[in-house]
Amino acid sequence: MGVTVDVRAQVAGELDSARARTLALLAPLDDTALTGQVSPLMSPLVWDLAHVGHYEELWLLRNVAGAPPTDVLYDDVYDAFRHPRAERPALPILGPADARRFVSDVRARVLDVLATVDLARGDRLLRDGFVYGMVAQHEHQHDETMLATLQLMEDFVHPDADDWHPRAVPPSLQASIEIDRGGFVMGTDDPWALDNERPARDRELPAFRIDRAPVTNRDYQEFVDSGGYDEPRVWDPRGWSWRRNAGLEAPQFWAREGARSWSRVRYGRREPIPADEPVQHVCWYEADAFARWAGTRLPTEIEWERAALVARETNGQWDHGVWEWTASDFRGHPGFEAFPYREYSEVFFGPEYKVLRGGSWATHPLVHRLSFRNWDYPIRRQIFAGFRC
Repeated sequence: MGVTVDVRAQVAGELDSARARTLALLAPLDDTALTGQVSPLMSPLVWDLAHVGHYEELWLLRNVAGAPPTDVLYDDVYDAFRHPRAERPALPILGPADARRFVSDVRARVLDVLATVDLARGDRLLRDGFVYGMVAQHEHQHDETMLATLQLMEDFVHPDADDWHPRAVPPSLQASIEIDRGGFVMGTDDPWALDNERPARDRELPAFRIDRAPVTNRDYQEFVDSGGYDEPRVWDPRGWSWRRNAGLEAPQFWAREGARSWSRVRYGRREPIPADEPVQHVCWYEADAFARWAGTRLPTEIEWERAALVARETNGQWDHGVWEWTASDFRGHPGFEAFPYREYSEVFFGPEYKVLRGGSWATHPLVHRLSFRNWDYPIRRQIFAGFRC
């Protein structure tokens, strides 16, 4: 029972950490900002807030304790699969005050259940506190989504944004390394890992060379200034058509200040672009175009994970605060089993989505595992994504 007590304390701490982060992100915004929609790609922030409460109620009260729903209407309104983001402002969603009361009430009831639930029983959902870890990670993932929404509010200066950016890449890491041929264990059986990270299994790869760090703004600006956005041959045909029709000429939030000078908007402030930070807010097509312009390519996610393991074992330096596009489509690992629901990852398997690995400056440590897999449409730019070659 001693282990169960430790897990119970860990669960309570992680749930509290996620909620404190959520409320701190939203605290500076007035009701108009919370209920408005800044882009059809993103939900109103108040929808995200109530959604994490509904998800928590669904899994930690209704599934764990058999509790009734607070309101059956929420099963429709806060179901991310029934209503795409563009539709959500028109739904009968809770206002800011009611959403805060809802999530607070759910949390109080969850902690009451947690105090007595048997985390040592054989139930796979409860074993090692998995379902609680899943809910905490879900909230942190929505916090990162809300940070992307806040970035899209270009006229709102968030008071907490001074440190919301990737770490600069030191000159010592602005080079490539050789990864020797060899075997390694890909994936994980960590108790709180999500289904698409499992199972751990042996893989072997031939030798390859890969960047020590993601591509920097300095390197990407060279691509831009050399006409990278003007030359169709370096683009996938779908990507080139999309880029040309959208009239793009640089990463999202960049603005030209002169013949070879650029600035960016970051959380409502216009600033010079830091040359040594990893480039972010580029889509997969832009990453792929840069790689081909540079005479390289994007790594597969298997190569990415193998290199990350080697780098961490040798010098501990690998991640620099951006999600990294890979060449891989999102699919299940061999032996994949959907758990506890297909809609977390299995319904997204296929060539429509590309895998991103690593984690951004906005990714909480609870989610920032070496084995964690993110995915998105290759045209997405509002996410905190960069790449290495």
